[in-house]
Amino acid sequence: MDSQGSDVFVGIDVCKASLEVSASDVERVLSFRNDKRGIRALAGHLRQAQPALIVMEATGGYERLAVAGLIAAGVRVAVVNPRQVREFARATGTLAKTDTIDARVLCHFAAAVRPQLRRLANAEEQEFSELQARRRQLVGMITAEKNRMRLSGPRVAKGIRQHIGWLEKRLAALEADLRHLVQSSPIWRSKDELLQSVPGVGPALASLLLADLPELGELNRREIAALAGVAPLNRDSGVFRGRRAVWGGRGNVRAMLFMGTLVASRFNPLIRTFYQRLRAAGKPKKLALVACMRKLLTILNSMLRNQTSWTPQHAQP
Repeated sequence: MDSQGSDVFVGIDVCKASLEVSASDVERVLSFRNDKRGIRALAGHLRQAQPALIVMEATGGYERLAVAGLIAAGVRVAVVNPRQVREFARATGTLAKTDTIDARVLCHFAAAVRPQLRRLANAEEQEFSELQARRRQLVGMITAEKNRMRLSGPRVAKGIRQHIGWLEKRLAALEADLRHLVQSSPIWRSKDELLQSVPGVGPALASLLLADLPELGELNRREIAALAGVAPLNRDSGVFRGRRAVWGGRGNVRAMLFMGTLVASRFNPLIRTFYQRLRAAGKPKKLALVACMRKLLTILNSMLRNQTSWTPQHAQP
């Protein structure tokens, strides 16, 4: 790579053992090991090129070491949803899929789309996010085991019941760890108290927002709604006007926010009034709840930005 600065874009396909690197100013795809030594070599290589942007896919954790190492080295990194990249590849006629091809697609995606940069999480934030992800896994396993138990005979059901008991103990211990982390950080504790002051926001939703939506309070209402996946998107073509729908964003945030909104639609006076007004206007139940999700998220975003506790009169943006 040469040092063309802002003219250079880089795509990195992340594998368990390797990083396949494609740059817009060279034809050949380079390969580096996905370990500390390989990432140091890659960082040195990229520092010379000073690329405008580096894009990687979220791969369930294999990208974390590379992201942290490259951001620490002072290069610009964005981590994107793999589905978005695959749709981009199909739109540009790239149907084959290999590590080399994927790296080139990511490079092209970086130059064409220029997605948002990734903020480097500190060690506490990474630990908190990992514990939150583990909590979701345990909840999922408990739900799956309960479904199996309903379809099982007495002997098998007994073993499943014992396993559920063990999983619930692990879940309780993990939730205690999450509460301890929140309470040990003055910043997180303050944010947690503000969030939980809102009727409908309990410990689980507050913890998830702290871990998986750290941008809350830092973006405007449209940006935070899009990031959480609750912004309505048009589906129009010519004279056809389709129904707007929400999709994309951070699915785990959207799912937990939906549950919080169900509670808020009953016990939060502002959200309950808004929900009832939408229903009285003939809006379907699900559409009204999604609108309430967006309103609740906007209120939480405003509260964290302004550092104000909940009041029905003053919590609105």
